[in-house]
Amino acid sequence: MNLIIDVGNSFIKIAVFKGNTLIVVEKTIEDDFLKNVSKFFNDYLGIEEIAVSSVGKLLKDHIRALSVFAPVTVLTSASKVPFKNEYATPETLGVDRIALVAAAFYRYKMKNCLVIDAGSCITYDFIDRNGVYKGGAIAPGLRMRYRAMHEFTENLPLIDSFEWGNFIGNTTKDCMVSGVLNGSVNEMDAVIAQYREKFKDLTVILTGGDSHFLSKRLKSSIFAHPNFLLEGINHILELNKH
Repeated sequence: MNLIIDVGNSFIKIAVFKGNTLIVVEKTIEDDFLKNVSKFFNDYLGIEEIAVSSVGKLLKDHIRALSVFAPVTVLTSASKVPFKNEYATPETLGVDRIALVAAAFYRYKMKNCLVIDAGSCITYDFIDRNGVYKGGAIAPGLRMRYRAMHEFTENLPLIDSFEWGNFIGNTTKDCMVSGVLNGSVNEMDAVIAQYREKFKDLTVILTGGDSHFLSKRLKSSIFAHPNFLLEGINHILELNKH
């Protein structure tokens, strides 16, 4: 079994895989991280290796402490991957995006795939039917858009609303919600349409913290996979095992 750790900008996910099957996944914060890792090793005997994917902040001491439990693989841009990477600056490609593309490669073999990760940022990553990663796009996530409007203006409030309203807002808050929520959904539908115009047999995967919320509003046909990133990390660990 593998212990998979995804360190995001807001929280940490810890999961156990047996082969390619997800057994359990939990969220934690950094203060409780090592305590929860220890609990996983007590509850799930047979964990042999650990993989860490980090785009957030995790103390190096914490990562070193993991080696007490099992051999640790920290994903980097240099990690072995199953797909051909045509990204022009591979050393700058986030490990989360690498893992998502790996998950698409394995789950949707021989298909053109667009993976949309709706988290702190909204990322778009495309891998073609030949297993070649072409790149994609990065856009601000929902909370980032709310925060930007507040921080870069004098009078707009800081809000964090995920309640759909009329697209014609009649209060300042409603106007901001419409701009962020309806604007983001329309943006995503438009991006998907651009890809579908070029790749008729496109498979679209939506994942990330806001995926469940957004999937209900997208017009395009998609597959929602909330744990897609964890799957990808697990696949890359299998390729890079000690």
